[in-house]
Amino acid sequence: MQAMYLVVAAVMGVQQPIVPDQAVEGIARAEAALARAQAALAGAAPALARLEAELPGLDQRLDALTPLDPVFPQQDQDPTDSLWRAARQALNKGDYMTAANLFGDLTRRYPKAARASDALYWAAFALTKSDDLERARSLIVTEHRTYPRAATLRDADALLARIQAALAQRGDADAAAWLSAHAQGTPDTAATKDCLGSDLGSGDDDDVRVAALNGLLQMDAARALPILKKVLLRRDRCSVALRRKAVFIVSQKRDGETEDILLDVVQHDPDAECREQAVFWLSQVPTERSVNLLDSILQTSHDEAVREKALFALSQQHSPRAAVILRGFAENASAPPELREKAIFWLGQRHSPENAAFLRGLYAKLTDEDLKEKVIFSLAQMRGEEDGRWLLDLAVNEREPIEMRKKALFWAGQQGADLGQLSGLYERMQNREMKEQLIFVYSQRHEPAALDEMIRIAKTERDKELRKKAIFWLGQSHDPRAAQVLMEIINQ
Repeated sequence: MQAMYLVVAAVMGVQQPIVPDQAVEGIARAEAALARAQAALAGAAPALARLEAELPGLDQRLDALTPLDPVFPQQDQDPTDSLWRAARQALNKGDYMTAANLFGDLTRRYPKAARASDALYWAAFALTKSDDLERARSLIVTEHRTYPRAATLRDADALLARIQAALAQRGDADAAAWLSAHAQGTPDTAATKDCLGSDLGSGDDDDVRVAALNGLLQMDAARALPILKKVLLRRDRCSVALRRKAVFIVSQKRDGETEDILLDVVQHDPDAECREQAVFWLSQVPTERSVNLLDSILQTSHDEAVREKALFALSQQHSPRAAVILRGFAENASAPPELREKAIFWLGQRHSPENAAFLRGLYAKLTDEDLKEKVIFSLAQMRGEEDGRWLLDLAVNEREPIEMRKKALFWAGQQGADLGQLSGLYERMQNREMKEQLIFVYSQRHEPAALDEMIRIAKTERDKELRKKAIFWLGQSHDPRAAQVLMEIINQ
């Protein structure tokens, strides 16, 4: 009767409660989706890390890209409304000169209006888009002098730093002097002590200094690097936010000195995020020396988060030596299992015959089930023919634990193993759990041959529970043949 209920429910589209046996397939499908998401996130990791490193300046960029109207108390017949609206429309359309003129008119005509200070900032922004940098700089200076409490002063400071950097590169001596002065920062004062109670000392002055340092590095690296090194030598809590930003700026220079600076941060900076960022950026310096430094970090560091970053960094280095280091760590029985899992995972993301052969050989040496499962997953990600055959051989190997066999079978199906081989497996399987898993694998394939196998099992399998499994998954199919077979079973 339960089998008949399953058939009728499948034909009518009834959403039945999932019984415990069906929950197994649901869990397996969830695991597959999770694994695919993990692989996708792993591929996106470099871009995410770069975005994280650039977050300090993201607010200003968003403000610049999306010039939204700040909220002001509504006043009846505000005389600035029409000018403000027209200026915003011009800015959003990319008509920057018109926008700059309209924002400028607003400030000149209504200097005491609530929007006057913001109009100066947006006028300067529009002028930078029109490459009229000197006028833009003049307007920001005017905003500072005339409206010292303006809400847009922080954004204006960051914009000014970018303007000064661009002008300095064109030979403007005043701009170069400004960059040098602001890159140096101000001496520590009582205000610095106050930051001990704040969020790592991140403030407006730091944002301006970072922008100045970045501009100075682009213009004159020889002058900027000593300042950056001095920043990174600080160990106080108040400079943490500044040091994190400095790590990113240094990483953009890509030479031997960059490696030395980043390595010093990894070894000596007390802030975990600074250390982790430094390790990540070493991965973007494609030299054998960087590979050796990462190897040294991996072998000597006692910080597991830093070692995990080193494993990722090595996976991004396209050198044979980096792969050798990863393989050596993956088989190091004295290394933490969680980190060995990471090494195995990253080997799976670097598709090479050497890595695949290593992982197939490593599996036989392992006793930890989590590590063995990670090997199975990593080989499935490589999608090689030999890897697919290895997974199927593991699935039918009765000397292996049943859970490992089920994992191998599942990933062989996800990998796209030949359906001819999968079809032949059902009759070879003696274990009922393995047959259930194989029925589920068929259900995840959309080829006609997979549906043929489920139909055959639903019609001919003597084991009622296995038949019910096949019937259930036929009910999830949208193929007309499945509906026809279900009707035939009902009418038997």
